[in-house]
Amino acid sequence: MGGECMAEDQSRIIQDKNDQIAHSLAKNYENVYYVDLETKEFAVFGNNPIPDGVKFPSSGSDFFDNAIRNADLFIHPDDVKLMKKTYSRDVILKNLEKEGRYTVPFRTLIDGVIEHMRCIFIMCDDRKHIVCCLENIENEIRKSEKKERELQSARRMARMDELTGVRNRNALKEYAAELDGMIKSGKIEHSFAIVMCDINDLKLINDTRGHSVGDEAIQRTGRLISDVYGHSPVFRVGGDEFVAIIKSRDYEHRDELLSMIRKESLENKRLRSGPVIACGMALFDPARDKDFGSVYNRADSKMYEDKTSLKSERITDTYGNRGELDKPITDERKRLLDSMYGALLTVAGGGYVYLNDMKYDYSRWSLPLIDDFGIVSEYMYHADRIWFGHIHPDDKAAYREAVEAVFRGDGEVRQLRYRARRQDGKYVWITTRCFILSDSDGKPDYFGGIMILN
Repeated sequence: MGGECMAEDQSRIIQDKNDQIAHSLAKNYENVYYVDLETKEFAVFGNNPIPDGVKFPSSGSDFFDNAIRNADLFIHPDDVKLMKKTYSRDVILKNLEKEGRYTVPFRTLIDGVIEHMRCIFIMCDDRKHIVCCLENIENEIRKSEKKERELQSARRMARMDELTGVRNRNALKEYAAELDGMIKSGKIEHSFAIVMCDINDLKLINDTRGHSVGDEAIQRTGRLISDVYGHSPVFRVGGDEFVAIIKSRDYEHRDELLSMIRKESLENKRLRSGPVIACGMALFDPARDKDFGSVYNRADSKMYEDKTSLKSERITDTYGNRGELDKPITDERKRLLDSMYGALLTVAGGGYVYLNDMKYDYSRWSLPLIDDFGIVSEYMYHADRIWFGHIHPDDKAAYREAVEAVFRGDGEVRQLRYRARRQDGKYVWITTRCFILSDSDGKPDYFGGIMILN
């Protein structure tokens, strides 16, 4: 009798110990299920009651049957099939034998609320019982998703140009490496071409009109290229350089799309209303191109050819053929010239002021300039020829080139510095800031400036 009592006491102590362990575990989980593998009986430990409507009993004769039978009541529909498969007694035991621990994630759906859960199965030391710990991992999932979003955002930012929103040089390197891999393996599945674009005279814009205007030119260029090549990746690879790797529909219409950029650039140059973009395109040729760089270099060379062509084009060439230069200026145009000259004189704040009506090649010059340099009159036809005669012989070539640069559209405002001969025959240094005003058709209408003695 004494031995039987001791055995009963020992059994009771072990059961009490198991209950304490189960209740301790339950504090860290939603619920803990203690399952007898031989009888399949189970009991639930925990402070979280089974939600209304779930109908999963707190104890019962068959844990596995109850879990599968009640899955439709509280498991998300997309997870029910997997849940029924993984909650099989044989599947659980097989995984426990292999790993000693078996985890099953799933989602619950109760009263329209979705939560992420995790079941953790653990084999007890007696090999006759298992413990199933039900853990709510909703916060863990949300934190993980938030971290992943932040990582993805950081990856995107690392590959994005902040000013324009297009991809940056790092992104181009990755894209080029991917294409190189396909080219070298012979597994490239599509044709592609590279378009190189460069903003003409961005440095001049920054120097004469400020970096905010330069940034605006960069942004407008990025938008234009992205809009034209809407089905292809666009990259900003330098201060004034962009690359588009065109494919699919853009590749099929590549010549037409390139013409759109060039047409827009010429219009901007003519109207002085936006960035002038030089561009060049090269097509990938499997017979000659062994890597991405080969195509890139050809596109870059063609872009520089276009850049040279744009710089050499003179807007004044078309203007000079209008056939109106020999006609005397009309009263209306003279009144307009005087009005504009007065406004320019007001804002000049000192220095010599001049303004030329290019339609009639008729100018008005400030009286101090007339007096100091011995010019015949403040009103003159062909004043450019008269003034050119006052410029120092060593500065004439540079002066002409600088003026032509203004007419080429290399900047709305250009600073010139040269020597000019005064009435007394002495040469003095002059700094001139000159500009072009265009008419509604974008053709040069007025040429003016302010001269300051140095």
